[in-house]
Amino acid sequence: MKEDNQSSVSEFLLLGLPIQPEQQGTFFALFLGIYLTTVLGNLLIILLIRLDSHLHTPMYFFLSHLAFTDVSFSSVIAPKMLMNMQTQSQSISYMGCISQVYFFLFFGGIDSFLLTSMAYDRYVAICHPLHYTTIMSRSLCFLLVIMSWVLSFASALLHTLLLACLSFCGDNTIPHFFCDLSALLKLSSSDTSTNKLAILTGGVMVITLPFICILVSYGCIGSTILRVPSTKGICKALSTCGSHLSVVSLYYGAIIGLYFFPSFRNSNDKDVIVAILYTVVTPMLNPFIYSLRNRDMKGALGNILKRRAFSP
Repeated sequence: MKEDNQSSVSEFLLLGLPIQPEQQGTFFALFLGIYLTTVLGNLLIILLIRLDSHLHTPMYFFLSHLAFTDVSFSSVIAPKMLMNMQTQSQSISYMGCISQVYFFLFFGGIDSFLLTSMAYDRYVAICHPLHYTTIMSRSLCFLLVIMSWVLSFASALLHTLLLACLSFCGDNTIPHFFCDLSALLKLSSSDTSTNKLAILTGGVMVITLPFICILVSYGCIGSTILRVPSTKGICKALSTCGSHLSVVSLYYGAIIGLYFFPSFRNSNDKDVIVAILYTVVTPMLNPFIYSLRNRDMKGALGNILKRRAFSP
């Protein structure tokens, strides 16, 4: 009987973005441009870090992984959303929906852990500069990245397996532009208490604890900066943290606005708009933040362009 219920829904219908039909073409072009910018911008960051030996440091090692994760994260959502907008189709298969949930949680979790690793790197660089090379060794950097992938894999797999055990009967309409886990739980005809407990536990592990670690890191950095007597030292410290702080603010600001503030839950349209910022816009802004606010990245790009210009 349970097997029949699970197989009764072979696909879901995504309501998509809250826009008028006559505006579909305009928004399709806009989001296609955003997605292409996300892919090209983040791939450029990876290429620059790969080619410029001056960027072979722990901070840029983490940044290259963050750029790859952002491309993957955006690619989980944007192509399907764009295809649905172009074809006027709202359907997504059951397996496609489950897969989208898994990869959304997987790459979103990696983002959170990588941002935490980058905050720790800045903490060591500013608070313990004399021991920086010893603490932030190659083996520790690899360990932090591997742990980010492993923990995200475990968390996403747990949520996906629990979701796959649920039955879906009757209504199969998701009021969103992608397969949102909380929206799917509302459609299920099964008991979702275990899933909600897993979401609470996973949220603490993947979002809350990393965010607290980032706050503690920057609290220590702030305390160290205030003890620095020179204005030049303060400006240098802020310049090394400015890009990372901007990305952290965008990432966690969207999550907090979407999941923690009750006022944002009064309208589904508001949920969709904040989700667009979180899933589509933020990955695009990261390359601009790190290129416009970072002299090392701008220098690396200039060196690459000069080499190309003077090469025979």
